[in-house]
This record gives sequence, structure tokens and C-alpha cells, in this order.
Amino acid sequence: MIKKQSKIQDLLLLYPESFKDSRGEYFQTFNIDEYKFKDHNGASIVFKEDDISISKQNVLRGLHGDKKTWKLVQCIHGEIYFVVVDFRKESPTYKNVESFILNSKNKIQVLIPPGCGNGTLCLTEISIFSYKQSEIYSGSQNQFSLRWNDPKLGISWPIKNPILSERDKNAKLL
Repeated sequence: MIKKQSKIQDLLLLYPESFKDSRGEYFQTFNIDEYKFKDHNGASIVFKEDDISISKQNVLRGLHGDKKTWKLVQCIHGEIYFVVVDFRKESPTYKNVESFILNSKNKIQVLIPPGCGNGTLCLTEISIFSYKQSEIYSGSQNQFSLRWNDPKLGISWPIKNPILSERDKNAKLL
């Protein structure tokens, strides 16, 4: 596995190794011995919950986050436009935005630190997005939501009129 630091502090890109033969392809998405991450205090990041999100084309989910959850995300079917915003006021990369294309071909995984918001836009007929979380999800009342098209963030989404939830339609501007 190859690991690369992003321009956002503590955001890490992971490129799992893939094995192909005449039967198809195999790659590992998690291994407790290989995926050893530590937070700023040196404490191990332990994932406690796995989730799957299935979206149809043009669905945009986010930008969502909270102040205590690490996430390890990837697109296992289809393709998504994935955005991360650093919303940690104490971070040197506060309000920085980074976007990625995640899909089942490139297999890129993204480790997102607490305090960063993330959003997904489904680019294909269907996408399946999986993520591990270091905290058990306790409802949207413990999360922050940022407006997907906040002009102060300047995100270049490849869509003008996405399909949004009520929560995302009503998210706050910075």
C-alpha cells in the first residue's frame, strides 16, 4: 500500500495494492496490522463502525463532519466526486478544500481527520461508498453541515443542480 499526505493537514490518501489474474481482481480494503494510524497525541485510531452509502447519479451528500470522528472512505462501485473541507479553526489548513475522483478502478482510500467536512457527488448511475468510523454514529445533531455551494469555499463541483436532502439544502453558509 502506498500512503500520500494531502495538502490538508492530517488528510491521508491510501493506494491499496491490487492483484489481477484471469479470474478477476483482489485487493485488501483494511487490515488492522497494515492500517495503523495515530492521532496528534500518539493515540491509535481504532475504527468502530463500518457504513455503506448507495447513491444514484447526481445525488450530492454533504458537506458533513464532526469534531471527534476519523473516517476511512472509498468508492467500491461506480464513481464519485469527493470533497474534503478543513473546518478546524486551529489547523494551518483551515478552510482549505481538496477534491478527488474516487472509483472502483483507482481504489483510492482517504483518511479524514476529525473536524473536516466531506461531501460526495455520485457521477455514475449508481455508486457505493463505504466508510469506517472511529466513533459510533449518534445522529446528525452531533455533526456540522456546511452548504455544498458556499461561495467562501469555492468548491468546483461538476454539477449545478444536484439532488439534495433537506438537511443539505438548509445547511449553513460560513
